[in-house]
Parts: sequence; C-alpha cells; structure tokens
Amino acid sequence: MAEGWATPDKNDENYHQFIVIGAGIAGLSAASHLAKNGFKDFKVLEARNRLGGRVATMQIDGSKVELGAHWIHGILGNPLYELAVSNNLVDVMQSSTPHNVVATTEEGRRLPFPVLQEIYEAYFWFFKRCEEYFLCKYQPPDGVKTVGEHVELEINIYLQRYPPQQRYLRRLIFDYLMKRESCITGCGTMHEIDLLSIGSYTELPGGNIALPTGYSSVLAPILKNIPADNILKQHPIKTIHWQHVESETGYDSDGSDSSVNTVKSVGGDDDVGLDTGQINGISAVSLPASCRTSRRGSTENLYKRKGKPRVKVECENGSIFLADHVICTVPLGLLSSKSLFDPPLPEKRVSSMSKLVFGVVNKIFLAYDAPFLNPDISEVIVLWNRINEKEVPMAERWYRKIYSFCKVSDTVLLAWICGEEAKYMENLKMNVVADACTSILRKFLADPYIPRPKSCIFTSWGSQPYTGGSYTAIGTGGTQADIETIAQPLFSNKKKRVPVVAFAGEHCHPSFYSTGHGAYLTGRSAAQLCIRSVKEITQQGEISYNLTDASVSDLSSWLQEVSCGEKNLEDYRAKTSGSRPRRDDGQFVTPR
Repeated sequence: MAEGWATPDKNDENYHQFIVIGAGIAGLSAASHLAKNGFKDFKVLEARNRLGGRVATMQIDGSKVELGAHWIHGILGNPLYELAVSNNLVDVMQSSTPHNVVATTEEGRRLPFPVLQEIYEAYFWFFKRCEEYFLCKYQPPDGVKTVGEHVELEINIYLQRYPPQQRYLRRLIFDYLMKRESCITGCGTMHEIDLLSIGSYTELPGGNIALPTGYSSVLAPILKNIPADNILKQHPIKTIHWQHVESETGYDSDGSDSSVNTVKSVGGDDDVGLDTGQINGISAVSLPASCRTSRRGSTENLYKRKGKPRVKVECENGSIFLADHVICTVPLGLLSSKSLFDPPLPEKRVSSMSKLVFGVVNKIFLAYDAPFLNPDISEVIVLWNRINEKEVPMAERWYRKIYSFCKVSDTVLLAWICGEEAKYMENLKMNVVADACTSILRKFLADPYIPRPKSCIFTSWGSQPYTGGSYTAIGTGGTQADIETIAQPLFSNKKKRVPVVAFAGEHCHPSFYSTGHGAYLTGRSAAQLCIRSVKEITQQGEISYNLTDASVSDLSSWLQEVSCGEKNLEDYRAKTSGSRPRRDDGQFVTPR
C-alpha cells in the first residue's frame, strides 16, 4: 500500500465506486448515466455552492439573462435540444423575430445597410475558405498559419477594388466582424487560432436556440436521475492522487497514458460503451433476469466497490475521498494546474493542452428604467476608428473591444467582450464599466441624453477560481488529435484495462468543443468507459437473449433502450462533412 493510504473499511462513507469531479453539464451527464445504469455508489464533488458550472441563468429587471452558456447550438443530432423538447422547455414551433441592426461610427454616422451586408457576405466567404482547409488537400499561402492572417490577406485583396476614400469605412466593418468572431470562437484575437483546424468544429443544423425558461432549466431533467445525497457542494479539489501502487485486482499503476478516444459512443471498434452482445444501445445492467446469462460469473458484484481504492481525491476543505474510478470534468483552464494531479499528467497531455486556447469571453448587462432605443432596433453595432494598440494603455482602450449592444429586452442591453480587454475589465468596478458603456452609446448614437443604466452586471469568467476562462478553441499548431489526447483516460497499468481517471467536458470533444452538447456527450462517454471497465473487472461474459422466457414488458424495455441508445459521434461528422452548414445565417446574430 502506498504511503499515507489507509486500507478502507468496505463501509467507509468516503470510499465510493465512482467519484465525479465537477457538477457542470459534463459531470451531471456522467452521474446521470451512472445512475440510469444502476450504479448508485458514487459522489459528485462540486466546488461551488451551486450546480451547472458554466451554465448560470439569473433575472435582471424581469428578464432571464445567461451569464454563461447562451444557446443550444443546433437542433438535428443535439442531445440537449432533444432533452429540452422532451421536457417542454422549448417551443418546437417558435417563430423567429426580426433582428434589425444599426451600425454607426465614432462620429455618429450611420452606415447604409447595403454596405454592411456587402461586407458581411464577403467576410462569410473569407471565413468559409478558412474552414475548407480542414476538409481539402490544399495548403494555405506560405507563412499563413492562423485564421487571422488568412482573413487579413483576403481583406487586403478585397479592398483593392475600391478607391482609397471608400476603403476605410469597409475596413472598420471587417474589424467589427473579427472582434465578433473572436467572441464566438473564444479567443482574444483570431491570430491565436490555427488555420488548418478551424474547420474541425462541426456545426449542427438548426441555428441557435434560446430556452425561454433559461439555459439552467435543462439541468433539471439531467438531475432527476441523480440521488440528491450523491451531490456534495463546496468541495473544491486540491489534488487527485491517481497512481495507487496496490489494487485488489492486481493491476499495478505505472502512470502510462492511452490512445483510447473517450468521446466515441456505441458502435465502433473503439467503443467505450457497455458490451451488450448483438443489440447496440442496450445496457446489460438494465436487462431483465430472464435474459441475462454469463459464462464466468454473475452481476452480483457489478455495483460493489473493489475493496481497495485506486484513486485518492483530496479537497481543499480537508475532506478525503477514495474511489475505484474518477471522472474528472474540471475545465481546461484548471487541468494545467501542476498541483491538481499527483503525479503530474504525462508530458504528451500537457503539450496538447498548451496548443489549445481557453479564452476569456465576458458579458455586460445594462438595465434601464425605461426604453430609449427605437423599438425596431435590435442591436447597435459600434465601428471603432483604428488605433495603434501598442501605443495606447489598456486603461484607455479596453472598452474598444466591445463591438455591439444587443437588446435582451426593451430595458436590458447586452455587450460582449473578450481577450485581454475582458480580463482587464474584471478588475474594474461596476460604475466604471457602466460609465464606459454610457459614453460609448452617447458617442455612437450622437445623443448626449442617453441615460445611465440603473444597474450594471458583468461576468468575470477569467478570474473565477473554478473556471479560469470561458470555452475552448484550437490554437496555432494544434489539431483535433490534441483534444483526443486530452480526453484519453489515465490507466492503472500498461495493459490499459483499468481506467482510473476518465476525462469529460467541452474541451474533450474533437468536433463539438466549446458547446454544451459537447460537454454532455463526453460526460456520458466517460461514464460508459467506467461502466465497461467495471463489467470487465467483474468478468461478465457476453449476454445472450432468451426470447422464449422474456415477457412483453421485457421486450418493451429493450425497445425503449434501443430507441434511446447512444448515437455514434462519428455519424455527426459524416452527415455534415459533405456539405458543411453555414456558421451564420446572415442575420447578425450575436455570438455564443
């Protein structure tokens, strides 16, 4: 036994079959999947005093506002949308409302909409060509490695067709679109994003869906499967000791990593789901007794702890938990902490993390006593004059990263800001941010009588101790393979049979990174991996189905599980790779 490890009593309340770290969408998805498969001996450790992670809905002036995740991205093939529809959280027949914008310069000049639309359409194709490098064999021009460099090249070529006096205004529109794209992508500037990998993000068809009851409402259907006593709040993690020298099954730890991709679902050779014989999508532990047989044992020990833990989890509050398996869903910004894992993560994984961008994207909400914008206007786009940022102190230019003010309601406006400017804002007082936004609106709308907001709230995801950023993008030199490396479990031996730590979160999905459904799917896949491991350890044989002895209710349960079975994540890419959907529908929708 490793030094400092006490042999636990089998009734030890702090020793569990599974520990899930984090109660965001990924963690709750994993816990829900464990519970639905009959596993109850687990704990979910959440650092905050609330659930949801980067999902947080609140009310401002009677309006629901999203501090974190804003939309469900896509309809077709999106498990979160399916969850929302099945629980009546979204109207499937909802009609789109017109989104009317006005774009103005610092001098208060309003742009003709045809000019704005012209530049927007040109930019769309510039970005489309960036995405296509991922799908084709063509190489970009020499020396062009980032999305920002490639788009800048296209912009310079495009502007040559106009006389000098018409170029500047169009250049300002391109600058606005690049700031907007940085917020969508989750970075400070598009010069941080790898050109060859930008197309790896798979956009599901259907557009962005807002939940009338707030994004947080989608958590309830996930939570209903998890026993309330299994979730412990205010348990921030200090250290995960993932190399246990001794194990009851005789697998010695060596810290080796694995090439298993934990984000695949049922169906492939690398399947991390349950081995359920001839019928994919059926959980072995949910089958009736009349249809379960085993060549080597029974399911009696399937839901029991192994007796000697493989992982030790220390919390900052002094609590210590022991487990056979850990599912770690902490954000990418915290995974790189050198003190989180003992021993430290393998160098290959650390190197892959360094190639990803975990940017800071913040929101500013302004609430007013009464409406002051024209009722027909949905968004005010601000076109800043160009400056040399190296010569202007951050204190005098941070607010220039704000590119628009969008209506949440008639009396609530929303602004987005990202990058170093967003980090700087997090250290400012509310009244300073409110005054800066008021000055911007008065200048660009050429109206000195625009009122100050009665309240101002802004997010601070960069300085949040249990987040450290907003969402993930692939940085310069990075690829999907780096995401897959990060998503690989830590195994207890060279044979790679016993995953002691599985990873989940939006940063673990190679095609749906930065999204809620990416987090949900990886949480479920990580749970599947652990379930399969438990099944193999207890030496469960293949399942045969005795249809002669099966009842009608048995058959109904099988059919229900088949219809609700796992979807193969590779299918999503196969369906979209031939004709990739547009990143934007041309309606100037604000970013996620």
